[in-house]
Parts: sequence; structure tokens; C-alpha cells
Amino acid sequence: MLTLMLAAALVALTAFAPGQAAELTAEERDYLAGHGPFDFCVDPDWPPYEVIDASGAHHGIAADLLRLAAARSGVTLNLVPTRDWDESIKASQQERCQVLSFLNQSPKRDSWLIFTAPVFIDRNVIVTREEHPYIDDLGAVTNGSVALPKGTSIEERLRKDFPNLSVIITESEADAFALVSSRKASMTIRSMIVAVDTIKRDGWFNLKISGQIPGYENQLRIGIIKSHAMLRDILDKGVRDITLAERAEIANKHVAIKVSAWVDYRLIAQIVAVFSIMVLTSTFWVFKLRKLNRQLKAASLTDSLTALPNRASLNERMAKEADRFRRYNRPFAVVLLDLDHFKRVNDELGHLTGDTVLVKFATLALQVARTQDLVGRWGGEEFLILCSETTAEQAQVMTERLCRSVRECDFGLGRQQTISAGIAAMRTGETIDAMLHRADLALYAAKNNGRDQVVTADHC
Repeated sequence: MLTLMLAAALVALTAFAPGQAAELTAEERDYLAGHGPFDFCVDPDWPPYEVIDASGAHHGIAADLLRLAAARSGVTLNLVPTRDWDESIKASQQERCQVLSFLNQSPKRDSWLIFTAPVFIDRNVIVTREEHPYIDDLGAVTNGSVALPKGTSIEERLRKDFPNLSVIITESEADAFALVSSRKASMTIRSMIVAVDTIKRDGWFNLKISGQIPGYENQLRIGIIKSHAMLRDILDKGVRDITLAERAEIANKHVAIKVSAWVDYRLIAQIVAVFSIMVLTSTFWVFKLRKLNRQLKAASLTDSLTALPNRASLNERMAKEADRFRRYNRPFAVVLLDLDHFKRVNDELGHLTGDTVLVKFATLALQVARTQDLVGRWGGEEFLILCSETTAEQAQVMTERLCRSVRECDFGLGRQQTISAGIAAMRTGETIDAMLHRADLALYAAKNNGRDQVVTADHC
């Protein structure tokens, strides 16, 4: 199982050329002859990636990969021992070591370092206590705290992307896991390999992996101070000559589950048999329950007449769009629509005809709306279109097109059917309710001005 997880961590790496000595230019060979050996610093306590043992030797995944890259590129390296990662960072900033062995690139680190291609890629995962529910959206977590070891690049990104979380800085990886175990922090976010290794090695069996953050992979590289740009280019050749198979072999050597040689195979067979019966008898019902739950959830978020998303579904999507707007300043607008004189349709032609008109309008709105737009029934004869990545002006173009299509459509009423629409785009510091109120005022303005028209909130 662990081997499969490690393979998944490595899948994102490109398959590099067969392992061999990198070809250097004459200029690069002269540079190495005139400047080496080069001092490098590491994180002395970051198992299984790297540690400095009692004898001062550098061990771990990073140590093996760095040695291999250096050997392939002809670079001679000299380890500068430090007490912790903070001291290694400071030594690099002061140019007491020219190389940092294994770290993510970040805007802060770009100020003094340049980086090789990724040496190793590993996803970050969310680690919580075992009773914590699965986390599929970190932005939706309220009153949450995350423990992180000091000096990690993920702290920079988390504070920016997830201001809803309180960050607790610890002295070490072990301290971060301990805070989660003792309920003094809701979670920690660490490399999958580090999490699996630490939970297994240190016995944190009340912890579990509860999710991951898309786009938060660890792309671990070798960092070189900017004054040694040619050294980066040379080491980069060594990194690119390490094959995918070599990376996987090194990772599996340091993170492996050891099985005792004394195995009672008869007992294992009995356990497997009982477990298989349990799985066979329960899988069918689990599948049926999950299918029923999916159907119930879909029904709760869908309007039964038009099959469009209902108000609850629209509110759920708007909350996510509002969060994206606040976090990334991505625009979005809402269009509130109303079928003109719809009460007359129900009163004069009956509710069945009215329902037919609503269904036909829903179909027409889906045809006219763009791929990224979400068309839903707001209530009665009112509909709402949620337009992601859209300004009020762009939403108006689409809505004018919809008005024209409705005007030209034969609804079987013996007369023309029209719609009125109000548009509002979210503003900085605005709530969803305030934005909807502005769209509602714009809709009323469209009706008061004679109907069959579109009004944006800024123009009413």
C-alpha cells in the first residue's frame, strides 16, 4: 500500500533520460575546477527526507538524491552541520553555504535563491485526529487551527489562501503532530511521505490523513544562492539525469513497512475469510445506501418542475463564488430574472399552461447561457443566473441575448412573452445578501421602466 502511495507521489515527475554522467560544457568544467568544493546545508531533523545523525552523517531520501545529482554533475559538496532548519536558512542567506538540499520554491525564497528542476514531488495532506470528518474544502473550515513546524514554505501560502485558519508555529514536526494528537490544534498539513512515516514511526495512531489541498504539492528542489547561477545549471543537469525508477527506489528504501518473519499464515487465512464474508454481505447495502444518498442530495438541490438547481443549490454555489472573490479577487455577477405578466398566464390559461411556460423558459435559458453560467429557479416565476468569472457588463451581453430569444420564442400563449432582468456584480466588502438586494432593485427598475429589458445595479 505504501509503495503505491509513493508511486503516486512520483507519477507527476517526468521520465528523465537514462541515468548517466551529465555532459558539461568546457566553461562549466572550468567553473567547478575553480570554485569547488561547495558547502551545503540541510534540515538536520526531517525524517525520512533527511537527518544528520550523531556522527554528523547526512541520511535520508534527500541525502541520497543530492549525492546522486552531485555525482552525475561532477559537483563536490561539503556538509555544513546546523542545529535546525532555521539556522540552515540563515546560513544560506549569509552565503555560508551555497546549496540548500531539499525545499519548495516560494516568493520569499526567490529573493536569495535560484532552484533546480524538482528532485522529488510529494503531495501535502491534511492530518487530523481519527474522529475528525473528511475535509474536502479547507476554505470552508471555521474556527480551525493548523500546527506547522517553523520555517516551512507552506506557512506563506496558507496564511494568504486560507485566512480562516489560525496558524500555530511549532519547533519541530513532532511538536506539530503532538498538538493535533492532544487536540490543541485541529490539524497539521504535511508531506504525505512525512505524515505516513511519522505516524508509523512515532505511534501517532489516533491520527489519520483527512484530505489534501489541490495545487499544494511539494515540488522539492535544490536551492542555490543567486551568486552561483552556473552551479545551479550544473546541478540541474545532474537532477534531470536521475530516472523516475531511481527516485522511486530511493524513496522506498527509506519509507517501507517491515513485516515480521514469523507469520501465522493459517490465522491470516481465517481472518481474510471472515473479512471477505463481511465485505460481500455489506458491500451491496453500502452501495445501495450511497446511491440513495446521492439521489436524495440531488433531489434536495433540484427544482422538481424545471430540473434546474433550486434556491438551496444556488445559495451553496454563491457562497463558494463569494469565497473565491474575496480570496482571489475573481469577478462574478448574478442575474435575477422574472417572467413579465406571468400571473395573467396562470389566471387566464391555467397553472398547467403556466408550468409549461416555466419549463420552456428553463430550456431556453440553458441554451442561451454560457458554459460557466449556472441557471437556477429562484422561486415562482423568478430565475437566477450565477455568472462566474464575469463582470456586470459581460453578464448584460448574455442577458440581452436571452431577452431577445424569449421575445422571439413561441410559448403557445397566442401572445408574446417577455422577461425583465436585474444584474449585480459583487463588490469588495459586500455580502451575498447585499449583492442580491442590488440585483432585486435593478429588476424592479426594469419592470417600472416598462418591462422586457435589462438593468444593471450601477445604472438604476
